[in-house]
Amino acid sequence: MKDIQKDRFIISVKVGPKGQITIPKEAREMFGIREGDTLMVMGDKARGIALVKDDAFYALMGG
Repeated sequence: MKDIQKDRFIISVKVGPKGQITIPKEAREMFGIREGDTLMVMGDKARGIALVKDDAFYALMGG
């Protein structure tokens, strides 16, 4: 992992045979992701893929 700032990082992950990735411990801790949490997968062909915790997503959407 390469630290850029206290609130940012860059890390690479590999996609497994079932299309799964492991979210690094540092990212889980930073974003409070725990076993059983639901994440939203958002994608845009031009901009890429983003993962967002569902509660943060719904708060952003006003729900």
